[in-house]
Amino acid sequence: MVATMSGWVTSIPSPGPEWQQIPIDIFGLHWRIQTYAIMILIGIVVAALWTSRRLTKRGAEPGVILDILLWAVVLGIIGARLYHVFTHPSDYFYPGANLFNVFAIWEGGNAIFGSLIGGAIGIWIACRISGLRFWSVADALAPALLLAQAIGRLGNYFNQELFGLPTNLPWGLQIDSGNKAIPVGLPDNTLFQPLFLYEIIWNVIGVAVILFLERKLRLQWGKTLAVYLIWYGLGRSYLESIRIDPSEFSFLGIQSNVWAAFLAVVLGIVIFVVQSRRHPGLEPGVYRPGREWVRPDAEVDSDDTDSDDEDFVDGDGEPTASAGAKATSPSRG
Repeated sequence: MVATMSGWVTSIPSPGPEWQQIPIDIFGLHWRIQTYAIMILIGIVVAALWTSRRLTKRGAEPGVILDILLWAVVLGIIGARLYHVFTHPSDYFYPGANLFNVFAIWEGGNAIFGSLIGGAIGIWIACRISGLRFWSVADALAPALLLAQAIGRLGNYFNQELFGLPTNLPWGLQIDSGNKAIPVGLPDNTLFQPLFLYEIIWNVIGVAVILFLERKLRLQWGKTLAVYLIWYGLGRSYLESIRIDPSEFSFLGIQSNVWAAFLAVVLGIVIFVVQSRRHPGLEPGVYRPGREWVRPDAEVDSDDTDSDDEDFVDGDGEPTASAGAKATSPSRG
């Protein structure tokens, strides 16, 4: 499909197949890298750098994000692919199907909810190894993750995927007629809802909302993550409901991905309420007791060995706001 100049006014043209791969020559070797993969990689780098800065400002060891990144990315990719294949089995399992396509993540088809589940498991494992608090890392990551997701959605644009129902809106998205997600019988000039663009806008606004609430309410103990889950779940529940290629499983007439979005909202609310009750004060630090990192140039005053903060602990054995305020300040993004 070739977009004319007037098409930019009345609709959004999609990149042609030649934009789905970028040719690169290295030492005489010819490579073709998927644009989708490049956008995902850019999102990961941006999220890692921002999360590292947020953690370091709260007392974490510089570079500790690399210990977390390996586990989170690997398990996040595995979870994303497994979730997608599980919810779209007919795309991979049929007579004569090439089962290797199950692992062809470079061709697209990675579910964000699977990525969140796998990534969360990876972060939990990394935190157990490094001594960091899971909730501290999750809070530091929340706005950066939303921004990374916005960047990654550009990959869906280049792959001509993640679009919605037909529309006559002036910003309707042009999709090549041969796209397998288009239902049979639609005219070749049909325009579709640009869900990838809607999610980019929703996520960018969400980053601003999270940072505002984090500063205004001094969110810690996983409550920043809770806001992320609520915000993303609300937006995603609507986008999934108008998606043209929804998951193949439904319950009570509602697609499984919509249920997953609802679950994210409920989980966010539960985390916010429970953590607010369990931890009314500030976090004492990003490390668990006994696993703290000490700066190499830090000087220890023997007169400060016995701290008065021992008198200020809550029922969970953690410093309350009075003691926590001395140990750390809430993340400022």
